[in-house]
Amino acid sequence: MSEGNPAGKRWEQGPKVVAIGGGTGLSTMLRGLKVHTKNITAIVTVADDGGGSGMLREDLGMPPPGDIRHCMEALANAEPVMQQLLSYRFPKESGRLTGQSFGNLILAALNGVSDSFDEAVGKMSQVLAITGRVLPVTNADVALEATFENGANVLGESKIFAFKKEQDCRIESVRLLPEHPKALPEAVHAIEEADLILLGPGSLYTSVIPNLLVDGISQAVCASQALKMYICNIMTQDGETEGMTASDHVRALLQHSGPHLVDICLCNSAPVRAGLLERYREEDAAPIVVDRAAIEALGVEVLTRPLASETQDYARHSVARLAEAVMEIYRERADTRIY
Repeated sequence: MSEGNPAGKRWEQGPKVVAIGGGTGLSTMLRGLKVHTKNITAIVTVADDGGGSGMLREDLGMPPPGDIRHCMEALANAEPVMQQLLSYRFPKESGRLTGQSFGNLILAALNGVSDSFDEAVGKMSQVLAITGRVLPVTNADVALEATFENGANVLGESKIFAFKKEQDCRIESVRLLPEHPKALPEAVHAIEEADLILLGPGSLYTSVIPNLLVDGISQAVCASQALKMYICNIMTQDGETEGMTASDHVRALLQHSGPHLVDICLCNSAPVRAGLLERYREEDAAPIVVDRAAIEALGVEVLTRPLASETQDYARHSVARLAEAVMEIYRERADTRIY
């Protein structure tokens, strides 16, 4: 984007946005945000232990690269061939590489020639010429443990889905082991300097909350004077948040952090197409009920906007709609407006 025109100047001087989470939801939001501001910091969970990331974690003793890679892909300004390489997955009958992402392997190689995982992420960010920064929330080797309302426990993020279906009760809480790992200093500093802090969208217990359990993160968010927003998911998630309302999501966030974590809960107001509703119903998922009064009783304002994609075959946020809504609310509500 050119610096010589007003739009380019607004982009260069755009608000300092910190987005905290992981998974598909975070990368979707980043794709939209990078059009509005270059000053983006994505703080990403490193608790994943499944799929290709889990294999590399087990084989190489490195943090899981998958969520980090997704965020870098979303913010990348690389050539089309490089974009293709990043998203390439090895086909069946590729041995231990079956299903593995080439982007994960690049990050694994960079980790091997770097002194720390965050340094490897920084090098890959340079290669991809990303807009903003992507930071692992911690360099520590952490595992996620879930405790259910019946007192049962399961260790390992990838095991939570099946275990929850087996227990047939809600998740009561999650924790990291070892507990209270130290946050990456750059992540804490980014939160302290932020104009706008965003949590979600993404899996509540396995993408968003794990970041808040890293020592220094929730404390910095709660203390920040920035505008703080939780972007609620559109649908409940099978094996994680069945039957939970929007206020249940906000309450879980506060229970795992502290008061003043968020000012606003942003929820979708666009209807989900009937065909999609039927498909999700088969997966025991449904649109999240926005129980406004219960959310406001927690001290959090509720705003609704039409955020759902009108074209995808899944009930997910629209890249453009979500980013535009977030930036519009920022311009209206932030005490210190950048533009």
